[in-house]
Amino acid sequence: MAVETNDIEWVVACAASEIAEEDVIRFDHAGASYAVYRIAEGFFASDGWCTHERAHLADGFVLNREIECPLHQGRFDIPTGKPKSPPVCVHLKTYPVRIERGEVLLGVPPQAKATS
Repeated sequence: MAVETNDIEWVVACAASEIAEEDVIRFDHAGASYAVYRIAEGFFASDGWCTHERAHLADGFVLNREIECPLHQGRFDIPTGKPKSPPVCVHLKTYPVRIERGEVLLGVPPQAKATS
């Protein structure tokens, strides 16, 4: 289910109970792939692909506020997408997340629908 406003489309990524704390899952929508995280501060989302090489971050390792890429072990800050260790040096795009009725909703740009 998706709810669209002028600048964002809210889509259900998963049930909140599907993601354990300090974990990540993959969510694909309209031709784009995302990583949805649960850390002590709450739920977060980013582009699913590492900015260094084509590795999906949902295959990586979450520790505290960081996701480690499974390919070359570069790390990103989950809430901000900021690169934390080489070889990653390009920020990871992040997306708004909210929880409603036990579901994790991801805010994606409406134009993402046109890419499907």
